[in-house]
Order: sequence, then structure tokens, then C-alpha cells
Amino acid sequence: MDEANLQMVISRAMNNDAEAFGELYQLFRARVFGLCRYLLGRQEEAEDATSEVFARLPNALKSYEASLPFPRWLLSVTSHHCVDKLRRRQLEQRLFEPGPVEALTLPVREASPLQQVISDESRDRVRKAIDGLAEQYRVPLALRYYSDLSYDEIAQQLGQSRANVATLIFRAKQQLRRALEDV
Repeated sequence: MDEANLQMVISRAMNNDAEAFGELYQLFRARVFGLCRYLLGRQEEAEDATSEVFARLPNALKSYEASLPFPRWLLSVTSHHCVDKLRRRQLEQRLFEPGPVEALTLPVREASPLQQVISDESRDRVRKAIDGLAEQYRVPLALRYYSDLSYDEIAQQLGQSRANVATLIFRAKQQLRRALEDV
């Protein structure tokens, strides 16, 4: 959908047009779900989070500014929601489960058979390396490279300083590099 048509759909959605919300859902469900799956690491939680994001979209649209690209804004709303869920998960774990957090897995994308054969080994290596990262490194890394958020936006979402986010991402990339060299 081109930008002009997208803006018309957004405008209709801002006026509580249910059909427009349906169109936005059809256009962006896969991207929102992919980010939720990437950040939360669990299929069921990602499905719930995707539904929650779209259920809250009518209220969230009140804060949308047309100067921002809608897909980026929507993924920012999604990542905020997922970070909140991760915080709740950590709190619950500290209160009820002293065990480690389940490893985060990357979403699987559809590919041609040839592409899949070529990329399976590399993807598995990267996935294992990312799975090996502590959550404090995985989340900022996902927000930076999957959601394409700036360091300032990530810092705001995580409630940390920009310098701390930069350090976490730097260390995450160093750990990934070492893990991928060792394999």
C-alpha cells in the first residue's frame, strides 16, 4: 500500500472506523507478531501480545503523529508493550521462579527451498549465539536491529541511559562475534 492510501486508512482509523482497523491489522499483523516473537521468545506470548497491541491501537492512535512513519511508530508501540511484558515476566520470576529465563528464539521466515538449504546452517549458528546472550543484551540488540530503533528510543523504552544502551549493544555484538568465531 502506498503512503497516501496508508495515511487515509490511518485517518479513518483515528475516526474509529472498524474497517480501517481491520486493514491495519491485515497490513501489519505479521510484522507486529514477528517483533513480539523475537522479543518475547514464546509463540503463545507473541500471539497474545500481538492481539493486545491491536486491541489497544484505538487508544494508542491518539498519540500518533503523522510526521513519523506509521510502521516505525507501530513497531515502537509494539516494542514498548513487549518490554513491559518482559519486565512483568522478570518480576514474576523473581517472586515465584528462581530459575533462568527461557532462551529467546528468532522467528522463522518462509524461504524458498534453495534459500533455506543455503541459510539454515548460518541461521542456526546465529540463533544459538543469540540464545546464548543474557536477556539484558538480547532485548536492546533486538530493538536496535529488528525494530530499527535509535539508541535514544531504546534507552527511553528500557528506562536506561543512552550510554548504557550503547554499552549493552556493543557488548552483545562482541559476545556474538566471539561465539560465532568459536563455532
